[in-house]
Amino acid sequence: MQAKLEQLEPTKTKLTVTADPAELEPIKQAVLRQLGQNVKVPGFRAGKAPANLLEKQLDQSVFQTEFLERAVNDLYVKAIDEQRLRPVAQPQISIVKFVPFTTLEFTAESETVGEIKLPDYKKIKLPLQKVEVTVAEVNEVLESLRQRAATKSDVKRAAKMGDEVTINFTGIDAKTKEPIDGADGQDYPLVLGSKNFIPGFEEELVGLKLAESKTFDLTFPKDYGVPALQNRKVTFTVTVLKIQELELPKLDDKLATGVGPFKSLAELKSDVKKQLTAEKQQEGQRLFDNELLEKIADKTTVAIPAALVDEEINRIEEEEKRNIAYRGQTWQEHLDAEAVTAEEHRERQRPSAELRVKAGLILGEVAEEEKIQVTPEELEVRLMLLKNQYPDEGMQGELDKPENRRDVLSRMLTEKTLDHLRALATS
Repeated sequence: MQAKLEQLEPTKTKLTVTADPAELEPIKQAVLRQLGQNVKVPGFRAGKAPANLLEKQLDQSVFQTEFLERAVNDLYVKAIDEQRLRPVAQPQISIVKFVPFTTLEFTAESETVGEIKLPDYKKIKLPLQKVEVTVAEVNEVLESLRQRAATKSDVKRAAKMGDEVTINFTGIDAKTKEPIDGADGQDYPLVLGSKNFIPGFEEELVGLKLAESKTFDLTFPKDYGVPALQNRKVTFTVTVLKIQELELPKLDDKLATGVGPFKSLAELKSDVKKQLTAEKQQEGQRLFDNELLEKIADKTTVAIPAALVDEEINRIEEEEKRNIAYRGQTWQEHLDAEAVTAEEHRERQRPSAELRVKAGLILGEVAEEEKIQVTPEELEVRLMLLKNQYPDEGMQGELDKPENRRDVLSRMLTEKTLDHLRALATS
């Protein structure tokens, strides 16, 4: 087989593949065996007749069509492997020359990932931040546990810090007077002083009595999680439905035994610190990996097909749509709240989508360069552990499907490659 490669565009290639009779003959025989299984030849059982007799019995149009499909597919796969191409879509195939079973030449045009030129990533260093959990952070969790275990009693006096108030509230834009999605609630329990709401909100409720309402303006923080609400001035109207005084239990061994399998307060504190440390380490590692990949990506050159980026944008938006639906909001309501069109929202995702795709390509290239692999034994151990998490046999069976096994394998290879890069960056 001869394969000639032409680079039509940075992300578009053309392969011209030519095969000789010696390469086509095994393909012909394989197609003969496949089609001949259901062909009856006098004097022979189905599928047992000699190849030369089977060939005479076959519809030549069907035979040649099946042969071409098999030959083009097999040779194309061999050619892209030989040329180390990364196609991202099905190729456009054109038959240039075909003499049945002896001569075949075809072209295949496809979108492909351009050549990846990695920097000397082994020289990129990044300090791994030390994780520390403060006494204040542990105490904050303990205080939250006390509040959950508190005894509540209805009171008729005005609300004060430390009380739990049940409220109805609405929020409208202070300028346009338009309602704001996500800035309202019904029968919402809120402990005053918990800092669960934006700064200033809980303080405004101090002094309110049962059935009393209050309207006030607050500006959302500039780093608020929802971009559309950052620095936005909102007019809230709150009505108090219930006021309850909380009697917090003592922070002692009795509390510890009541909230979990702990024998003492010291055990509980130790467990809280352990859990907070694990969470910080996980978050720190995620941030470290992202920063490291960004540093490598900044120095990596690769032409990325637009189709790959569009697919990644689709995945990002699908995940966002699931989260929006979970909150009871429609996609259009979300777009309106963000004050963007559907197309503007997509384009806003493009930079992060491009970085994700580039990072994935980098990890694949590093894995190949460093010969990082996941052994069959490692894959089976991971699958077994995953199956143990799902008692349902149906869910366990899903993990045995080829596509899910490939997904687990891909994730394990990513983990191994990140571990390797992390070790290089901190050595």
